[in-house]
Formats: sequence, structure tokens, C-alpha cells
Amino acid sequence: MASITSSNLANAIVKLVAVDALPALMGNLVMGNLVNRDFEPSLAQAGDTVNVPIPPSLSANNIAEGGTVVTQNPSLGNAQIVLNTHAEATFQIPDVTKVLAVPDLLHLYMQPAVVALAEKIETDLLNVYSQFTANSPVGTGGVALTEAAVDSAETVLFSAKVPASQPKYLVVDANAYSALRQIARFSEYRTAGEAGLRALVDGSVGKIKDFYVFRSQFVQKTGSVPVTTQNIAFAKDAIGLAVRRLPQPLPGTGGIAEYAELGNFGMRVVMSYQPNTLAQQFTVDVLYGVAVLRNNFGVIVRS
Repeated sequence: MASITSSNLANAIVKLVAVDALPALMGNLVMGNLVNRDFEPSLAQAGDTVNVPIPPSLSANNIAEGGTVVTQNPSLGNAQIVLNTHAEATFQIPDVTKVLAVPDLLHLYMQPAVVALAEKIETDLLNVYSQFTANSPVGTGGVALTEAAVDSAETVLFSAKVPASQPKYLVVDANAYSALRQIARFSEYRTAGEAGLRALVDGSVGKIKDFYVFRSQFVQKTGSVPVTTQNIAFAKDAIGLAVRRLPQPLPGTGGIAEYAELGNFGMRVVMSYQPNTLAQQFTVDVLYGVAVLRNNFGVIVRS
């Protein structure tokens, strides 16, 4: 049996924190769970560029009897995502052994750090609305979101040839979400069945006009009076979120790191000792970049 040493105990502490961090982060993401996430466990530095291939367009040709095929030379598209955001949240724990004895304390320390990272990622993802220039915005700024505006957004994405198999999402702010819940025929059992009952009782819009509807506190707003809310409707491939591993601390510098990775997301947890405060310092950080991958797969829905 391996003996317990200060070294492997320290590594165990970092692993415990890392295991607790990532599920909490994923649970606080809205946009981060809807977009196309690109993650590889390869080391990267801030400023590196990730190239995401875009499938080319081909056309079908009618070949006559005895004819020959028409060779096409498609050009593979490319979307670049720059890893330009190194987000971190740092906190100190005076008595880390107490945290190990009472796991609930770990949640109290970890939750604010995780929420801070989630809010940063959500804000950056929703801020790409201005890059949706291929389709004209629908809806009217300063006016409550209407069924007609949602219908127009769905028509725009259909015309852009978003595959029917690819889910479409509508992310709105609190006021727009409230307006959707008050559309009579979507919020009453007699007109919308079980979905209307959920909207009326549970407050959940669910799905409207082929959009899965979500609300976020970080939907961008512009202007002063009236304020224009920049809600967005999009398919998964419209926006990309690229995440890469950050390197381990240099050996002998006093820092111990562990990676928390799940699916297409990953983050780093670093523990170090701070002699000035006589406390263990934990830094939860992530290196990522966001960008529009398919401009025509997204549309601004103003309200």
C-alpha cells in the first residue's frame, strides 16, 4: 500500500477541487451548452489560432445517357477562432483540511468562482450578435417580442438552408421571455395542450416555431431610449467556442495543477501556498475563444 505523503495529499486536494468545478460550470452555462464546442487536450497559449473547417457546397448535375460526370473543385471553407481569452477566478482557503472534512464548504468556495467564469463565457458568446450580418435583423428595438418576429426568424434560417436535423435555438432576455409566455395561444392548455400548461404553471416556454427557447441575463443591450435588446436565433454551427489546455506550472515553483475535462470542455485548477496570508490559493482558469462559424446560420431578433 502506498504511504500517504504531503505530495500525494496535495495532488489529491487539487483533484478533488477539479472534479467539483467542471460539473458546476456546465450547469451554469446556457450559450456554452448550445454552440459548437471545439476542445482538444493539446496545450496552447493565449493568442493561438484554431482553424475550424467549413464543408464546401456542391451542386447536383443531370447526367445524360452516355454523358460524363461534371467534376467539381470545391474549396474547403475555414473559420478561425483566436484563443484570446484567458479567464480566471482565484480564491484562498485558510484551512484546506477543514474543507476536506466538510465537503459542503468546498461548494461554498467553488461556486462563486465557477459562476464568475460561466458569466464571462456567456457574455462573450452573446456578444457575437453583431457579427451576424448575412441576414437582416427581425423584430423592433424597444418593442415587446412578438410571435411574428419569432416566425420571421425561423423563416430566415430555413431560407439559409439550416439542416432540418439541426436544432435551432432562440436566446432572449428576461423581458422577451416574459412576452413569449404571455402569447395567449402558446400559454393556455386549450390551445397549446401540455406545452401551454407548462408555460402557464412552470413558467417554461419550451419550444416555439421550431426554436428551443432559453433566457439569459447576459443578452446584449444597445442604445439608451429606447433600449434595444439583441436577442439571437441560431443553429449550433453558427457559433464556435474553442477551448484548449493551459500548460502545467513549472516544476519547483510551488504550484500544483489538475485538469478538469468533460466532453468538449476543459479547465485547469492550480493550487499554491501564499505565505503572506498563510492560506492555500486556488485558481480556476480556462483558455478559450469564440467566433461566428456560419454567418448565415444566425439572425438578430430585436426587442
